[in-house]
Amino acid sequence: MTEAKTPPMDSPSGDVEILIGDSRDLLSRLEARSVQCCVTSPPYWGLRDYDHAEQIGAEASPDGYVENLVRIFREVRRVLRDDGTLWLNVGDGYARNGGTGKSGPNAQVGNTRKRIQRRNCEVPDCWGLKDRDLMGLPWRVAFALQADGWLLRSRITWVKKAPMPESVKNRPSNATEDVFLFCKTPTYFYDNQAVREESGANLRNYWMLGPDPGGTFHPAVFPRELVRRCVLLGSRPGDLVLDPFSGSGTTDVVAVELNRRAVLIELNETYAIQSKARMDSGLQRTLFLRPGQGSVQVKR
Repeated sequence: MTEAKTPPMDSPSGDVEILIGDSRDLLSRLEARSVQCCVTSPPYWGLRDYDHAEQIGAEASPDGYVENLVRIFREVRRVLRDDGTLWLNVGDGYARNGGTGKSGPNAQVGNTRKRIQRRNCEVPDCWGLKDRDLMGLPWRVAFALQADGWLLRSRITWVKKAPMPESVKNRPSNATEDVFLFCKTPTYFYDNQAVREESGANLRNYWMLGPDPGGTFHPAVFPRELVRRCVLLGSRPGDLVLDPFSGSGTTDVVAVELNRRAVLIELNETYAIQSKARMDSGLQRTLFLRPGQGSVQVKR
Protein backbone atom coordinates (compact mmCIF):
# COMPACT_ATOMS: atom_id res chain seq x y z
CA MET A 1 0.00 0.00 0.00
CA THR A 2 1.06 3.59 -0.52
CA GLU A 3 0.32 6.31 1.98
CA ALA A 4 0.19 10.08 1.77
CA LYS A 5 3.02 11.97 3.43
CA THR A 6 2.31 13.65 6.75
CA PRO A 7 3.96 16.74 8.31
CA PRO A 8 7.08 16.23 10.45
CA MET A 9 6.75 15.23 14.09
CA ASP A 10 7.83 18.65 15.36
CA SER A 11 4.45 20.07 14.37
CA PRO A 12 2.52 21.58 17.34
CA SER A 13 -0.24 18.99 16.97
CA GLY A 14 0.05 15.49 18.39
CA ASP A 15 -1.15 15.99 21.99
CA VAL A 16 -2.80 13.03 23.68
CA GLU A 17 -5.21 12.94 26.60
CA ILE A 18 -6.20 9.78 28.43
CA LEU A 19 -9.38 9.79 30.53
CA ILE A 20 -9.49 7.04 33.13
CA GLY A 21 -12.99 5.73 33.74
CA ASP A 22 -16.11 4.36 32.06
CA SER A 23 -16.89 5.54 28.53
CA ARG A 24 -20.56 5.63 29.48
CA ASP A 25 -19.73 8.43 31.92
CA LEU A 26 -16.76 10.21 30.38
CA LEU A 27 -17.95 10.62 26.79
CA SER A 28 -20.54 13.10 28.06
CA ARG A 29 -17.67 15.41 29.12
CA LEU A 30 -16.38 15.77 25.58
CA GLU A 31 -17.49 18.70 23.48
CA ALA A 32 -20.11 18.02 20.83
CA ARG A 33 -18.78 17.83 17.26
CA SER A 34 -15.16 17.99 18.44
CA VAL A 35 -13.88 14.63 17.15
CA GLN A 36 -13.08 13.95 13.50
CA CYS A 37 -12.42 10.22 13.63
CA CYS A 38 -13.12 7.41 16.10
CA VAL A 39 -11.10 4.19 15.81
CA THR A 40 -11.87 1.55 18.40
CA SER A 41 -12.41 -2.08 19.33
CA PRO A 42 -14.63 -2.76 22.36
CA PRO A 43 -13.88 -5.82 24.50
CA TYR A 44 -15.42 -8.85 22.84
CA TRP A 45 -18.39 -10.37 24.62
CA GLY A 46 -17.64 -13.24 26.97
CA LEU A 47 -13.96 -13.58 26.09
CA ARG A 48 -11.68 -11.86 28.61
CA ASP A 49 -11.81 -10.39 32.08
CA TYR A 50 -10.26 -6.93 32.28
CA ASP A 51 -10.37 -6.77 36.07
CA HIS A 52 -13.15 -4.23 36.45
CA ALA A 53 -16.71 -4.70 37.69
CA GLU A 54 -18.16 -2.35 35.06
CA GLN A 55 -16.35 -3.74 32.03
CA ILE A 56 -18.06 -4.05 28.67
CA GLY A 57 -18.15 -7.66 27.48
CA ALA A 58 -19.09 -9.16 30.84
CA GLU A 59 -22.85 -8.75 30.38
CA ALA A 60 -25.02 -11.72 31.28
CA SER A 61 -26.14 -12.07 27.67
CA PRO A 62 -24.87 -10.85 24.28
CA ASP A 63 -28.02 -8.81 23.66
CA GLY A 64 -27.12 -6.75 26.74
CA TYR A 65 -23.68 -6.27 25.21
CA VAL A 66 -25.22 -4.93 22.00
CA GLU A 67 -27.49 -2.58 23.97
CA ASN A 68 -24.53 -1.18 25.91
CA LEU A 69 -22.57 -0.56 22.73
CA VAL A 70 -25.51 1.23 21.12
CA ARG A 71 -25.68 3.60 24.10
CA ILE A 72 -21.94 4.25 24.02
CA PHE A 73 -21.78 4.89 20.29
CA ARG A 74 -24.81 7.14 20.45
CA GLU A 75 -22.64 9.40 22.61
CA VAL A 76 -19.73 8.94 20.19
CA ARG A 77 -22.05 10.20 17.44
CA ARG A 78 -22.74 13.30 19.52
CA VAL A 79 -19.04 14.18 19.87
CA LEU A 80 -18.23 13.35 16.24
CA ARG A 81 -18.10 16.15 13.69
CA ASP A 82 -20.81 16.08 11.06
CA ASP A 83 -18.24 14.93 8.48
CA GLY A 84 -16.60 12.48 10.92
CA THR A 85 -16.29 8.70 10.74
CA LEU A 86 -16.34 5.74 13.11
CA TRP A 87 -14.12 2.72 12.43
CA LEU A 88 -15.32 -0.16 14.59
CA ASN A 89 -13.84 -3.63 15.09
CA VAL A 90 -16.09 -6.14 16.88
CA GLY A 91 -15.28 -9.81 17.41
CA ASP A 92 -17.66 -12.74 17.06
CA GLY A 93 -18.22 -15.80 19.21
CA TYR A 94 -20.13 -19.04 19.49
CA ALA A 95 -23.13 -19.94 21.58
CA ARG A 96 -21.88 -22.40 24.20
CA ASN A 97 -18.23 -22.35 23.25
CA GLY A 98 -17.61 -24.92 25.94
CA GLY A 99 -14.35 -26.21 27.28
CA THR A 100 -11.33 -24.49 28.73
CA GLY A 101 -8.60 -25.57 26.34
CA LYS A 102 -5.30 -23.92 25.54
CA SER A 103 -6.42 -22.27 22.30
CA GLY A 104 -9.49 -20.82 20.66
CA PRO A 105 -12.22 -18.59 22.09
CA ASN A 106 -11.91 -19.94 25.63
CA ALA A 107 -8.13 -20.16 25.79
CA GLN A 108 -6.73 -20.34 29.30
CA VAL A 109 -4.87 -17.07 29.13
CA GLY A 110 -4.04 -15.06 32.22
CA ASN A 111 -7.03 -12.75 31.99
CA THR A 112 -9.67 -15.25 30.88
CA ARG A 113 -11.37 -16.08 34.13
CA LYS A 114 -13.19 -19.29 34.97
CA ARG A 115 -16.43 -17.44 35.61
CA ILE A 116 -16.51 -16.25 32.01
CA GLN A 117 -15.69 -19.72 30.75
CA ARG A 118 -18.44 -21.27 32.87
CA ARG A 119 -20.95 -18.75 31.53
CA ASN A 120 -19.92 -19.54 27.96
CA CYS A 121 -20.84 -23.17 28.50
CA GLU A 122 -24.50 -22.11 28.44
CA VAL A 123 -26.41 -21.08 25.32
CA PRO A 124 -27.58 -17.42 25.66
CA ASP A 125 -31.36 -17.07 25.73
CA CYS A 126 -31.66 -14.60 22.84
CA TRP A 127 -31.90 -14.41 19.04
CA GLY A 128 -33.00 -18.05 18.82
CA LEU A 129 -29.41 -19.19 19.44
CA LYS A 130 -28.77 -22.90 19.57
CA ASP A 131 -25.88 -24.97 20.81
CA ARG A 132 -22.70 -24.11 18.85
CA ASP A 133 -24.34 -21.34 16.78
CA LEU A 134 -22.04 -18.62 15.53
CA MET A 135 -23.68 -15.58 17.15
CA GLY A 136 -22.96 -13.06 14.39
CA LEU A 137 -22.16 -10.37 16.95
CA PRO A 138 -20.36 -7.97 14.58
CA TRP A 139 -23.37 -7.72 12.30
CA ARG A 140 -25.84 -7.61 15.19
CA VAL A 141 -23.92 -4.60 16.55
CA ALA A 142 -23.71 -3.05 13.07
CA PHE A 143 -27.44 -3.43 12.42
CA ALA A 144 -28.28 -2.06 15.88
CA LEU A 145 -26.10 1.01 15.27
CA GLN A 146 -27.67 1.44 11.85
CA ALA A 147 -31.14 1.34 13.43
CA ASP A 148 -29.98 3.93 15.98
CA GLY A 149 -29.11 6.46 13.26
CA TRP A 150 -25.62 5.63 12.00
CA LEU A 151 -24.93 5.27 8.27
CA LEU A 152 -23.17 1.97 7.60
CA ARG A 153 -20.83 2.56 4.66
CA SER A 154 -18.48 -0.40 4.50
CA ARG A 155 -17.51 -3.74 5.98
CA ILE A 156 -13.77 -4.40 5.82
CA THR A 157 -12.51 -7.93 6.29
CA TRP A 158 -9.35 -7.99 8.37
CA VAL A 159 -7.46 -11.11 7.28
CA LYS A 160 -5.01 -12.11 9.99
CA LYS A 161 -1.58 -13.26 8.87
CA ALA A 162 -1.02 -15.03 12.19
CA PRO A 163 -4.44 -15.96 13.63
CA MET A 164 -4.83 -17.67 16.97
CA PRO A 165 -4.77 -21.45 16.38
CA GLU A 166 -7.89 -23.46 17.02
CA SER A 167 -8.09 -27.21 17.53
CA VAL A 168 -11.59 -27.49 16.02
CA LYS A 169 -12.37 -30.47 13.79
CA ASN A 170 -15.87 -29.64 12.56
CA ARG A 171 -15.42 -26.19 10.95
CA PRO A 172 -12.66 -24.02 9.42
CA SER A 173 -10.46 -22.16 11.89
CA ASN A 174 -11.24 -18.48 12.24
CA ALA A 175 -8.73 -16.13 10.62
CA THR A 176 -10.73 -12.96 9.94
CA GLU A 177 -12.50 -10.17 11.79
CA ASP A 178 -14.77 -7.33 10.70
CA VAL A 179 -14.04 -3.60 10.72
CA PHE A 180 -17.08 -1.41 9.99
CA LEU A 181 -17.00 2.13 8.62
CA PHE A 182 -19.85 4.30 9.92
CA CYS A 183 -20.62 7.98 9.43
CA LYS A 184 -23.16 10.54 10.64
CA THR A 185 -24.04 12.13 7.29
CA PRO A 186 -23.62 11.21 3.60
CA THR A 187 -21.08 14.05 3.18
CA TYR A 188 -18.34 12.66 5.44
CA PHE A 189 -14.58 13.15 5.09
CA TYR A 190 -12.76 10.23 3.48
CA ASP A 191 -9.33 10.72 1.93
CA ASN A 192 -9.26 8.03 -0.73
CA GLN A 193 -5.75 9.09 -1.76
CA ALA A 194 -4.25 8.53 1.69
CA VAL A 195 -3.99 4.75 1.35
CA ARG A 196 -4.01 3.01 -2.04
CA GLU A 197 -3.33 -0.45 -3.38
CA GLU A 198 0.24 -1.04 -4.59
CA SER A 199 -1.04 -0.73 -8.14
CA GLY A 200 -2.44 2.70 -7.32
CA ALA A 201 -6.02 1.43 -7.46
CA ASN A 202 -8.66 2.32 -4.91
CA LEU A 203 -8.20 0.57 -1.56
CA ARG A 204 -10.17 -2.68 -1.36
CA ASN A 205 -12.25 -3.84 1.57
CA TYR A 206 -10.01 -6.68 2.72
CA TRP A 207 -6.83 -5.95 4.64
CA MET A 208 -4.26 -8.69 5.19
CA LEU A 209 -2.39 -7.63 8.32
CA GLY A 210 -0.13 -9.38 10.77
CA PRO A 211 0.47 -8.69 14.44
CA ASP A 212 3.07 -6.09 15.39
CA PRO A 213 6.50 -7.47 16.22
CA GLY A 214 7.12 -7.85 19.94
CA GLY A 215 4.48 -8.22 22.61
CA THR A 216 2.71 -5.61 24.70
CA PHE A 217 1.25 -5.68 28.17
CA HIS A 218 -2.30 -5.91 26.80
CA PRO A 219 -3.83 -9.24 25.69
CA ALA A 220 -5.82 -7.83 22.74
CA VAL A 221 -3.86 -5.42 20.56
CA PHE A 222 -4.77 -3.75 17.28
CA PRO A 223 -2.14 -4.03 14.55
CA ARG A 224 -0.73 -0.51 14.20
CA GLU A 225 -1.18 -0.69 10.43
CA LEU A 226 -4.92 -1.23 10.85
CA VAL A 227 -5.21 1.92 12.95
CA ARG A 228 -2.92 3.85 10.57
CA ARG A 229 -5.20 3.15 7.65
CA CYS A 230 -8.33 4.21 9.51
CA VAL A 231 -6.71 7.42 10.78
CA LEU A 232 -5.22 8.34 7.40
CA LEU A 233 -8.48 7.68 5.56
CA GLY A 234 -10.70 9.39 8.11
CA SER A 235 -8.83 12.47 9.32
CA ARG A 236 -6.45 15.31 8.47
CA PRO A 237 -3.24 16.38 10.25
CA GLY A 238 -4.18 18.22 13.44
CA ASP A 239 -7.60 16.56 13.72
CA LEU A 240 -8.81 14.95 16.95
CA VAL A 241 -9.00 11.13 17.03
CA LEU A 242 -11.03 9.27 19.68
CA ASP A 243 -10.73 5.77 21.10
CA PRO A 244 -13.29 5.09 23.88
CA PHE A 245 -11.75 1.65 24.57
CA SER A 246 -8.08 2.53 24.62
CA GLY A 247 -6.60 -0.73 25.87
CA SER A 248 -2.93 -0.86 24.90
CA GLY A 249 -2.94 2.70 23.55
CA THR A 250 -2.23 1.84 19.92
CA THR A 251 -4.55 4.59 18.72
CA ASP A 252 -2.65 7.29 20.61
CA VAL A 253 0.73 6.10 19.32
CA VAL A 254 -0.50 6.06 15.72
CA ALA A 255 -2.33 9.39 16.05
CA VAL A 256 0.80 11.17 17.24
CA GLU A 257 2.95 9.51 14.58
CA LEU A 258 0.53 10.85 11.98
CA ASN A 259 0.44 14.33 13.52
CA ARG A 260 -3.08 14.06 14.92
CA ARG A 261 -4.34 14.81 18.40
CA ALA A 262 -6.00 12.05 20.40
CA VAL A 263 -8.35 11.57 23.33
CA LEU A 264 -8.56 8.09 24.80
CA ILE A 265 -10.79 6.54 27.43
CA GLU A 266 -9.67 3.50 29.43
CA LEU A 267 -11.58 1.85 32.26
CA ASN A 268 -8.58 0.06 33.75
CA GLU A 269 -6.16 2.54 35.31
CA THR A 270 -3.26 0.08 35.05
CA TYR A 271 -3.66 -0.13 31.27
CA ALA A 272 -3.88 3.68 31.04
CA ILE A 273 -0.61 4.10 32.94
CA GLN A 274 1.04 1.40 30.84
CA SER A 275 -0.17 3.17 27.71
CA LYS A 276 1.54 6.33 28.88
CA ALA A 277 4.76 4.38 29.41
CA ARG A 278 4.43 2.93 25.91
CA MET A 279 3.98 6.41 24.49
CA ASP A 280 6.86 7.88 26.49
CA SER A 281 9.24 5.14 25.43
CA GLY A 282 8.88 5.98 21.77
CA LEU A 283 7.63 9.53 21.39
CA GLN A 284 8.67 12.82 22.96
CA ARG A 285 5.22 14.20 23.67
CA THR A 286 3.15 15.64 26.47
CA LEU A 287 0.57 13.18 27.74
CA PHE A 288 -2.30 13.86 30.09
CA LEU A 289 -3.66 11.22 32.46
CA ARG A 290 -6.93 12.49 33.89
CA PRO A 291 -8.81 10.24 36.30
CA GLY A 292 -12.57 10.35 36.36
CA GLN A 293 -12.48 12.55 39.48
CA GLY A 294 -10.10 15.51 39.34
CA SER A 295 -7.18 15.79 36.96
CA VAL A 296 -3.45 15.26 36.96
CA GLN A 297 -1.14 16.60 34.27
CA VAL A 298 1.86 14.41 33.59
CA LYS A 299 4.72 15.79 31.48
CA ARG A 300 7.99 14.36 30.31
